[in-house]
Amino acid sequence: MNTALPRRHFLRHAACAGMSAAPLVSTLLNLRLAGSVAAAAPGPDDYRALVCLFFPGGIDSFNLLVPRGEDEHAVYASVRKDLALPRNGLLPLNPLADPGLQLGLHPGVTGLQSLFEEGKAAFVANVGTLLEPVSTSTQVWEESVRLPLGLFSHSDQIEQWQTSLPDQRSSRGWAGRAADLLHSLNPSQQVSMNISLAGTNYWQSGQDTIEYTVTPEGAVTLAGYDPAETSPWSLTPLRTRAIDAQLALSYDHLFTQAFQQSKIGAMEAYTQFNAATDLTLPESVVWPEGGFSQSMQMIARAIAGHQALGHRRQTFFIQFGGWDHHDEVLQNMGGQLPAMSAAVTAFYRCLEALGLGEKVTLFTASDFGRTLTSNGAGSDHAWGGNHFVVGGAVAGRRVFGQYPDLHEDNPLDLGRGRLIPTTSVDTYFAELALWLGVPKSDLPLVLPNIGAFYNLASSSNPLGFLP
Repeated sequence: MNTALPRRHFLRHAACAGMSAAPLVSTLLNLRLAGSVAAAAPGPDDYRALVCLFFPGGIDSFNLLVPRGEDEHAVYASVRKDLALPRNGLLPLNPLADPGLQLGLHPGVTGLQSLFEEGKAAFVANVGTLLEPVSTSTQVWEESVRLPLGLFSHSDQIEQWQTSLPDQRSSRGWAGRAADLLHSLNPSQQVSMNISLAGTNYWQSGQDTIEYTVTPEGAVTLAGYDPAETSPWSLTPLRTRAIDAQLALSYDHLFTQAFQQSKIGAMEAYTQFNAATDLTLPESVVWPEGGFSQSMQMIARAIAGHQALGHRRQTFFIQFGGWDHHDEVLQNMGGQLPAMSAAVTAFYRCLEALGLGEKVTLFTASDFGRTLTSNGAGSDHAWGGNHFVVGGAVAGRRVFGQYPDLHEDNPLDLGRGRLIPTTSVDTYFAELALWLGVPKSDLPLVLPNIGAFYNLASSSNPLGFLP
């Protein structure tokens, strides 16, 4: 199905298609980086993709990954009170490595539980934005450590989770910076390696690469443009011929011609993307209903069509929104989590059926965690939270990082159960960036703050959930 947009909106989407909209002159730094990556270029069959599933609003992730041991659950229930999930309803987890306490999942994520038990999913506990390690609330109150800008602010923390720059405002994200390094590995640059199902975002915006925005139905095209339309009763053939005639013109003015080339590149990207994704997904996979599931299916099609797109590296950005639950946490999460879990599970089953399960890693992110204590109706903005990764390459059936104690006098508690993160977003993202192909020596260019949390000379990975 073609999605028609007005000309102005089309150009806003389609200008992101390829390198025609990139800066005209590369810096010496970018040339050096491209050379360092090209020296370690993968073989033609070495394909990898990252999928960022963002939960805008701040998901209450301590009601996703929950203490299940009798004593630990009693502490959890005493803190969460009316927000606590019953112990007998939790889905049990049986990790390969002891995380220090028994854990369970929200009863609505049966698919995610299955992936975990199969070794295809793992959790990363208590992740958040940090400038440097912080071990106690006293350090915060005494101002002896540097803190991220705008803690507990939706806009600031969304930006920082996507840029991994907690001490500054930036419009460039860490996937965009990674793509600046890696996009030359792709034989074709017509469609950006960064593909978004959620519009413009910080995460995929780099200096030379930005996102190519598509819909669940595919790439967007101009309203009234369709070369296949031949009806004599339609104005579309006239509009199409007029647009084709305009695109055939050339201009002496440099910027006018550059804009013309951008439009031509956008039209070519539209054709290439929709042709590459015009395929049938494995019929053995049953997808749930809903818009989120449809978007996940489009990502699966773009992954299945990566060779036709000329991509050996891809990133995808998708959102599942509505997590700012200042009231009715239990009811809202009970309605949202099953749909999310079912679509993510179907997505992985589809990758398996395509033979690409080990080539794609999905990970979650969100503004922040939420308060452990109740405001009388829901939970409020906090800091650290729990996340999961899914993929055939993932060291599954494990919980990475430190799941914190939830008792009220926890030294990590800033008050009301606002927990200081024990794993930085930089460490979490470094694992993903290295797996995608960013050389370890160039990791600080993608994640400038990584040196505060990870020794680049180490022979081990930052967390260990990817090879």
